[in-house]
Amino acid sequence: MKPTAAHSRSRGAWAEDIALDFLRQRGLESVQRNYRCKAGELDLICADVRRLIFVEVRYRRANALVSAAESISARKRQRLRLAAAHFLMIHRMHAGRPCRFDVITVTGSREQPEIDWIQDAFQDDA
Repeated sequence: MKPTAAHSRSRGAWAEDIALDFLRQRGLESVQRNYRCKAGELDLICADVRRLIFVEVRYRRANALVSAAESISARKRQRLRLAAAHFLMIHRMHAGRPCRFDVITVTGSREQPEIDWIQDAFQDDA
């Protein structure tokens, strides 16, 4: 049975909650969640002492054919970059900070989620 859009949004929000808690436990501060513009959406925007971190959160069942990280296409990465540029243009106080793109993958069940944090996930493919 194919999940409904509402079910997928609920699962996505749950994965974002898990990811945000995970990042906060590692010292990152939440700047904004679900930033939307015409270019796309940024799931989480966080900051550490030095930089701004744009985080794409992906959920996959443990038996999915493609991993959560592999599901981020070149087109999606470009949309993330454009959305980040828009965020920096609108929020000038962050414009001078170094930035990076991370991916948090959440797999498994709600009872036992597995989390993988891929830092600088898009550094090699400009």
